[in-house]
Amino acid sequence: MRRSLSTAAVALALAVLVGCSGSGSSGTDSSGADSGAGGGASVPEPVVPGNREGAPTVPGDADPDRQVVTTATAFLAVEDPADGAQRVSELVESAGGRVDERSEQAGSGEDGGEGASADLVVRVPADALTDVLADLKDLGDVGSVSVSRSDVTASAVDLDARISALQTSVARLQALMDGAATTEALLDAEKALSDRQEQLESLLSQRALLADQVELSTLSVHLAPYGVAPPGGPDGFLDGLGTGWRALVTALGATLVVLGVLLPWLAVAALLTAGVLVPLRLARRRAVAAPVPPVPPATPPG
Repeated sequence: MRRSLSTAAVALALAVLVGCSGSGSSGTDSSGADSGAGGGASVPEPVVPGNREGAPTVPGDADPDRQVVTTATAFLAVEDPADGAQRVSELVESAGGRVDERSEQAGSGEDGGEGASADLVVRVPADALTDVLADLKDLGDVGSVSVSRSDVTASAVDLDARISALQTSVARLQALMDGAATTEALLDAEKALSDRQEQLESLLSQRALLADQVELSTLSVHLAPYGVAPPGGPDGFLDGLGTGWRALVTALGATLVVLGVLLPWLAVAALLTAGVLVPLRLARRRAVAAPVPPVPPATPPG
């Protein structure tokens, strides 16, 4: 009986000790947590990639509008290259573009078409280039068309960032000049400001040129008379057949023109030849038809 009572007392004492130690450690943890939350410098949580609330804004993180420079070339066969160049210029201007370069080469020969050509370099709004290329077929035979596009988005973003940084630097230097305490400090700030402004103007010029190239596509058009093969030759059998047929028609037309020029001279030459040959033939016929006098008999030797 005494053993059971003593055993129960020991167990009760152990339970009390365990409970006190647990409550003490719990209090220590909670107080530590409170001190960490309420006092002292707290350690910021690391920013996890993809966390939009804490992630910094990165240029290019959101896809900007693409900046694309488009260039195109076209070969156009027309009746008169000079007139065709004028019509192409009117087409481009009606689409909101402009003509940057225009050159015409006069032809040789009787009809003035041999060797004639015209070249234009025009600027067309990027969104109207496809329609302008499609409308060229109304002016003549489109022999070949080539279109190339170059993405310059990265260059545009880089220029914008450098321009923004230089503008900030210029503003700071202007503030330093306003608060310069000595003449030497003022001169140094003025020199640095002049350098920054020169760099800024250069970048602004490059950015304006890039924006113009993106906004207006460059189109080069070469015009030649019908029957002239486009630069580089035909693209296929049908193009070759068409070019050969047009060349044949052009050659026949040129031959007829030459015959028309020579025909009056040939007629005059024929008349002169007839005026000389006819009398000669008549004289020969008269000489043949004339009677031959009889030959007297030979006298025998005496």
